[in-house]
Amino acid sequence: MYVCGLVIPVPEEKMEAYRRWAENGARIFRAHGYLEIVESWEDYVPDGKQTDFRRAVAARPGEKIVFSWQVWPDKATLDAAEAKMHSDGSLDVDGEIPFDASRLILGCFAPLFSTRE
Repeated sequence: MYVCGLVIPVPEEKMEAYRRWAENGARIFRAHGYLEIVESWEDYVPDGKQTDFRRAVAARPGEKIVFSWQVWPDKATLDAAEAKMHSDGSLDVDGEIPFDASRLILGCFAPLFSTRE
């Protein structure tokens, strides 16, 4: 298992546009082998004393935090999918992205422990 995670500031009024954008992305990624994608809309994101999700993405007033992760079988599958999606144009964007992509955080991780069966 290999996990790709994102933290994204999304204007609150663009929640439905983000959901549609994420669903479209999931259809593309499905064709390339992901196991699971979870898109989570902010419900409780407290302000921290030194850092927090909002500060990490320089969230602006009226933006909500999306916490998203993709589970892939392994790093090689994700790497191959990314290469293919870039070369075949799958990741080309038509229309407006419903958030400021320059402020999202992306990271990929090899799990240390999981209760997933």
